[in-house]
Amino acid sequence: MRKLLTGLMAAGLFAVAGAAASAADTKTIAVSIPAADHGWTGGVVYHAQQEAKALEARYPGLKVIVKTSPDGAAQANALEDLTTQGINALVVLPHNSDELTDPIRQVKGKGVFITVVDRALRDPIQDLYVAGNNPGLGTVSAAFVKEKLGGKGDIVVIRGLPIVIDEQRVNAFNEGLKGSEVKVIDSQFGNWSRDDAFKVMQDFLTKHPKIDAVWCQDDDMAVGVTEAIKQAGRTDIKFVLGGAGMKDMVKKIMDGDAATPADVLYPPAMVAVAMDLTAAGLYDKLPVRGSYILDATLVTKDNAKDFYYPDSPF
Repeated sequence: MRKLLTGLMAAGLFAVAGAAASAADTKTIAVSIPAADHGWTGGVVYHAQQEAKALEARYPGLKVIVKTSPDGAAQANALEDLTTQGINALVVLPHNSDELTDPIRQVKGKGVFITVVDRALRDPIQDLYVAGNNPGLGTVSAAFVKEKLGGKGDIVVIRGLPIVIDEQRVNAFNEGLKGSEVKVIDSQFGNWSRDDAFKVMQDFLTKHPKIDAVWCQDDDMAVGVTEAIKQAGRTDIKFVLGGAGMKDMVKKIMDGDAATPADVLYPPAMVAVAMDLTAAGLYDKLPVRGSYILDATLVTKDNAKDFYYPDSPF
């Protein structure tokens, strides 16, 4: 089951039904997410906290606990602590899919409804999965790169972390390049960090005298990549393509920045969609099990104004 949802659509869909929830119908949803260690997760934390307030107002008997963790080990411990509080549902964005699968399985074994956000588990034990379209992000990115380069050129790729969603993005990207003369001449992990991506790009710039474009699938990394190119004074690189929809990137697109001609959406507000759906399943008995995948929209100068949110933290 694949559905295209946005946070506003989900909120509107369940607002009327949620208003009828009885104050005596007390339930607890735990939300376990990474700490705001970069821009995208900062957006996740912001939207989770805002949605927690909205849901508690909508469902009088609901308590929402938002817990951030700096790493996978801390998140595993947090899941154990949250479970002791008698939670009815868990919304979790794992630091690392492999490291968190067993801790999440233990929570599910206690009869807790599990919603996984963004970073898919290798063993899909969850009841509900909410994410952006990771293969779509790779496919849309490849199509843009091919068109922008006229079907020919040498590019470098900066990957995220060695987890499922990175594999989905990169595999779809590579598949999308087939049939063209666009060649990936180097690829390394940048850990979805602007500092790490900056260092990786410095290495690429030293190794490769000619690079036509960079795909780094993440806007935080794109910031680091752009800075490395600027410091090196390289003029051969035509553009950098990131992803997620960071407001700074969208503003550059709106302003016609040639080095940032496009972006591919992967919104951190997906955590709010996941929380909405989970609460609706608990209170309104709606059939929310399955997978809800948001669209991987290409943001260009023509539509950038529709995706620019100046008050957002990301």
